[in-house]
Amino acid sequence: MEHGTVEECLEEWDSLTEEYKALEAVHKEYLDRLQEVNKLQAKCLKNINHQRYRLGIINKSTKRFSSSANDPEVQIKAQDLSKDLIRRKAQLYQMENFLPRENDVYLKVILGSVNVSILNKNDRFKYKDEYEKFKLVLNAISMAIAVTSLFFQNRILDLVFMFMLVWYYCTLTIRESILRVNGSRIKGWYRAHHFISCVLSGILLVWPVGEVYHMFRMQFNIFNVYISSVQYLQFMYQRGCLYRLKALGERRDMDITIEGFHSWMWKGLTFLLPFLYVGYVFEFYNAYALYQLSLHPEATWQVWALSVLFLVLAVGNTITTSLVIRQKIKEDWKLKYRFTRLDKHVWTHKSRSRAVSLSAADAGDRGRTKDQLGSRDSAESLASTQSEEGPSETAKKDD
Repeated sequence: MEHGTVEECLEEWDSLTEEYKALEAVHKEYLDRLQEVNKLQAKCLKNINHQRYRLGIINKSTKRFSSSANDPEVQIKAQDLSKDLIRRKAQLYQMENFLPRENDVYLKVILGSVNVSILNKNDRFKYKDEYEKFKLVLNAISMAIAVTSLFFQNRILDLVFMFMLVWYYCTLTIRESILRVNGSRIKGWYRAHHFISCVLSGILLVWPVGEVYHMFRMQFNIFNVYISSVQYLQFMYQRGCLYRLKALGERRDMDITIEGFHSWMWKGLTFLLPFLYVGYVFEFYNAYALYQLSLHPEATWQVWALSVLFLVLAVGNTITTSLVIRQKIKEDWKLKYRFTRLDKHVWTHKSRSRAVSLSAADAGDRGRTKDQLGSRDSAESLASTQSEEGPSETAKKDD
């Protein structure tokens, strides 16, 4: 609302000046606190590094004691100390989640020395959710373009799609690196998968149009439609599974959905495995088809390069997923064996307890029987004694 006179403006200015003085005081306090926070952060990081250094020395000595000590008591103490060391490392990791972290090499190359640590917990979750939404939206757009390309052959549409793939995977690798700095556990192969996919998309973008290109175009679009469908299924089911596991305390809050199969998906998401392996077979088939096309007289270097990259993706995905399945089956068998041993031990213990109780009961019955027989014998002997003494006493009285 505008003022009607100059005097009103001057009054408003004086009032605003008083508020500005208060703002200056608050801002000065903020700067002082911020400087104090920076000092505390540096002190915490220094102490954490010192703790890790000393923990490493203790851990090395503990391993030596565990392997060389002949005294069982020393070995038990060393094992207990090893458990305490593991617990302390986990505690230090939890502390480190709320402190600035150093960027990895990739982020240093892309962003320089800018610190990307998100110290506020809510802001971290918000960034993670934005990452998930980004993947979902781009996956839907990718699927729509791939389906359209199946029915319409247009070079501009192909270039838009391939450029979008390059931009998507480049952005994905940067966001995943930022998430790793802020506590997300993204396995090495899945990050490497995105880097390789970024290079593959770039080679597709510069692949010149020709007979070989058109021979592979339809197969590539079908592959993209299938992969987009599988990734959408993975996202929807992984999100629900992660929510449940986080509520149970079995997963961390910064864990994200991924392409492929991870150990935490073993419970509830094994039905996705056939779809994943079909996708891996499709990648092998792409590598084989591109290898055959590389023998074509008009084939360029992009053809054999794409063949090698598809083969690397197929082999890496297959081995990684198969190793996860093997590990989980092995863990399940170990768990089953332990429970079998435990059931056997409990059953043997119960049998022994039952046998001991039965033997004690039999011994008690025998004791009671002996007591009854003994009391009966003593009663009979007493009766016979009285019967023998009775006539003699009568004879004495008669005398």
